[in-house]
Amino acid sequence: MNSTNTYIRGAGMLAFTALAWGAMFTVAKSALGSIDAYHLSAFRYAPAATVMLAILGLVEGKRALRLDGHGWRLAIYGTLGFAGFTILGFLGIAGSTPEHAAIIVALMPLVTALMNWVLRRRRPSPGTLAAMVVALGGVVLVVTRGHLRLEGGASWHADAMVLAGVVCWVVYTMGAADVPQFSALRYTALSMMFGAASIVAIALVATVAGAASMPTGAAVAATWEEIAYLALVAGVAAVLAWNAGIGALGPVNGVLFINLVPITAFAIGVAQGHRFGTAELAGAAMTLAALVASNLVTRRGVVPARSAAIAPAAASGDPQHRSGHARRPISPSPHAITCRI
Repeated sequence: MNSTNTYIRGAGMLAFTALAWGAMFTVAKSALGSIDAYHLSAFRYAPAATVMLAILGLVEGKRALRLDGHGWRLAIYGTLGFAGFTILGFLGIAGSTPEHAAIIVALMPLVTALMNWVLRRRRPSPGTLAAMVVALGGVVLVVTRGHLRLEGGASWHADAMVLAGVVCWVVYTMGAADVPQFSALRYTALSMMFGAASIVAIALVATVAGAASMPTGAAVAATWEEIAYLALVAGVAAVLAWNAGIGALGPVNGVLFINLVPITAFAIGVAQGHRFGTAELAGAAMTLAALVASNLVTRRGVVPARSAAIAPAAASGDPQHRSGHARRPISPSPHAITCRI
């Protein structure tokens, strides 16, 4: 396949993923009207993990289902990534809006750069730091709707949960460097297995503690389409498409498609009759512009990788994480680690 066809194929898969994830927030908001965040997370990832494990076994063989001594790492990172991001994210969406959640999740590349700075002492470039400030300002405008106060009906506390979930996911993404011998699919499937188990356990504890209630059969039946979308479309198909798209275009180019996630969420909101204020639209534009500018600054001097850049758990394009390759230095680029939700 020539390079043009490869680019078109990769762009198509990444666009599909971004659109699927953008719609995911609206779908989750709808389902959360009938099922609480804990049980919706369980209904999403229990089937998704089962399907991903089956795909792993078919693609890489039964040998790939072994943990090879990395069980505790996969359990910790899987719990942080899947349980932390999903439960916190759904709790946030329940108290906020899909559009707010989407714009916050789009910050993942910049949050990754910040986490690299804090945990690995890799200081971002001045351009990336400037983009962080602008993006943060944009998110503040979106969350507060231009009213810089935290009282009344503001959803800042719910949006903060979404941001906490994003941090959990970035830590999970960075954890892929600890198992560089695992393929992207293997890291995804095995960590998702542990994450799903943790989600089920957390849902049970929350139910016993009175923080959640077991959904009725009628509620599950009424939301089966939303659950199927969250599990199979956004949780499996979009993951595989993101991995393949990143492999075709490389993380530096591929991460640009994350900007379609909030655009999709806002477009769906408009189609549903929602009206956004000037401050919200200006904040969203500021955030997206900052993300694009950061990417353009990052790509200076970066040689785009293609097949070697597949992102583990559809979350990471970390150059240390390559199937069958030795550990290599991590790129200081905030886009060396890309995003999956």
